[in-house]
Amino acid sequence: MPLLSLVFSSLLLLASVTIHAAPSNFDQAKKLAQRIHAPEARSFYCGCTIRWQGNKGIPDLASCGYQVRKNGPRANRIEWEHVMPAHHFGHQRQCWQKGGRKNCIKTDATFRAMEADLYNLMPAIGEVNGDRSNYRFSVLPTTPAQHGACPVKVDFKQQVFEPAPNIRGDIARIYFYMADKYNLKLSRGQQQLMLAWHQQDPVTSAEQALNQRISQHMGHDNPFVSGKREWQLGFKASGYGVTTIEQ
Repeated sequence: MPLLSLVFSSLLLLASVTIHAAPSNFDQAKKLAQRIHAPEARSFYCGCTIRWQGNKGIPDLASCGYQVRKNGPRANRIEWEHVMPAHHFGHQRQCWQKGGRKNCIKTDATFRAMEADLYNLMPAIGEVNGDRSNYRFSVLPTTPAQHGACPVKVDFKQQVFEPAPNIRGDIARIYFYMADKYNLKLSRGQQQLMLAWHQQDPVTSAEQALNQRISQHMGHDNPFVSGKREWQLGFKASGYGVTTIEQ
């Protein structure tokens, strides 16, 4: 093949696998996340279809049988949920002890990277996002549903949130990814729960497709979705995303 043709072919190949820059803060991440999730256009916890108007997402509550529990305005908008809450990954950073989330955003580049990590962001109905708060995930067999047909349960007293069975594996693999990348601690109980969910709800083609789309912006995939890594009880995190020192 002539040299000119070889160069042209190489350029075409590079253009077909364009890698974009990872977001540097939460605001950038939310804008990118909308474009990434638009092809699926369903809320994470409830499965409602989403209509996008500019930068705003509006859930079709009737499409998933959602009933407003308390906060109508918030129920009628999409918010970007940190599946592993900012409190969980933030309070393990020194900056959190000196001033909470605001101080971490101001002083800690690693925290900003965690807050903007696209693998940990999912579109959620605002009211559900608020009700979940930073509660831990678990199962609530005796707790009644409070959001109509949306398959989530919340125990506000015990601060526990139960997600739908069909996304529990997704949640587990997000937790594995965040813990591994940023050297975060998961209790033995958390690991056991997430391992069970990972087995009960295997990776789907939709999850793989989302993993691919996100990787084009992050520059790497979630290895617990692609199968490159497998979590085991007592897994030793690599902490490959902790590349900066707190100021």
